[in-house]
Amino acid sequence: MTANVQKIVEQVKALPEEERDEFLAWLAEYELRQADEWDEQIARDSQPGGRLDRVLQRVRKDIRDAVLDRTAGLWKDRDDLPDFDALRKSWDRECPT
Repeated sequence: MTANVQKIVEQVKALPEEERDEFLAWLAEYELRQADEWDEQIARDSQPGGRLDRVLQRVRKDIRDAVLDRTAGLWKDRDDLPDFDALRKSWDRECPT
């Protein structure tokens, strides 16, 4: 426990019982409001087009870009592939003139 938290705990303990009960009731209500706001924000972020969708789109794009980066040039400088230009030319038909 940090020194500040310890100091707050001691001050709350030093309050008269009625004030301490009032403070603890206020604190419980405050925590409930915070939890409700948190739940509402999660609900908003989870809606279509919300923050969650945007994060997922960004992650999918990053994954796709990483895969493309890894595979870019995969066929470059390979010796075991046919000469595609020569193969295409062999398929060309000559037009009678």
